[in-house]
Amino acid sequence: MIQRYFCVWSFIIIFCAGFVLQAQEQEYAPLSRSFRNLSLGIGLDELKAALQQDELFLFRGDRDVSLLPFRDESLVETTGTSFVRRALFQLRDGQVFIMSFTLNTQLIDHYSVFTSLVQKYGEPAELDPKQTIWESEGTRIALERPLTIKYIDTQIFNEIRNESQTDESDFLQLREGFLNEF
Repeated sequence: MIQRYFCVWSFIIIFCAGFVLQAQEQEYAPLSRSFRNLSLGIGLDELKAALQQDELFLFRGDRDVSLLPFRDESLVETTGTSFVRRALFQLRDGQVFIMSFTLNTQLIDHYSVFTSLVQKYGEPAELDPKQTIWESEGTRIALERPLTIKYIDTQIFNEIRNESQTDESDFLQLREGFLNEF
């Protein structure tokens, strides 16, 4: 009788251990740098062509492109149909480094997008009430509330952040010099 219970419990433990090992060994996809035919790193002309061909976006051509007063930066903003309400693409030196998609909360919910991303990429690197972040070398995917998903080229983003810190430091020195003249 004891042998029988021992055999049954041994089988249950081995069976459960197999599921735990399988769950731990699950491999996740590398973070994507693209959504449909849109990708981080593409040029402005390629971006415009891809938006015009994609029925998910209501791209109006050059009317949706803005040149920013910063170092060769531009912004493409367009509305979407169905699941995408609005899309923003920020370019630097002619290449997309941020893609931001605001999704239609009447057609899709935050939890569904979050669950899909966890199943594809695994647990996030950061999780807080405002945003969830998956990060790998060179790419960050952020899911923000209420429902925006961003693809970010972290190399270019970090370069811009470092430049802005340098500019701020230069400004503070100029300001200090000006105040010392009184």
